[in-house]
Amino acid sequence: MNFQKTYTAVATVFGVGRFPFAPGTAASIIALPAAWLIATAGGSWGRIWLLMAAIFVNALGCWACELYAHETQVKDPSECVIDEVAGQWIVCAFAPSTSLYAYAVAFLLFRMFDILKPWPISAAERLPGGLGIMADDVVAGLMAAAVIAVLAHLGLVW
Repeated sequence: MNFQKTYTAVATVFGVGRFPFAPGTAASIIALPAAWLIATAGGSWGRIWLLMAAIFVNALGCWACELYAHETQVKDPSECVIDEVAGQWIVCAFAPSTSLYAYAVAFLLFRMFDILKPWPISAAERLPGGLGIMADDVVAGLMAAAVIAVLAHLGLVW
């Protein structure tokens, strides 16, 4: 695999970003089973491993999206969906369990914040290059994580 194919595969999550309808949602859905595997395989440290994986994917995504955006001459190419993986993994790391219910709530919260882009998500997306492509979804993931933590504390998510 050559260099261009490597960063393109990473940025588009192996072509998921080229889905004709809702590629960001598709990437978020695909991120869920991988999040579950990381979280459950890590035992009592699973959620920490998942958060560390999200941080790694974020760094990798900054690199890949920077190169992909430069190549395509588009500020935030819609086919760059690695940011959805990082954001979805962040909120899943804060879900109170790896249950289907908790992950469904994590998915819905993340997509809501990512689509609506309230402040500070909208401000983060204005950052330049690969950092800006990744940052809005990282902030959306953190905001969704805060909400799911509150819902879990109230006993509404388990």
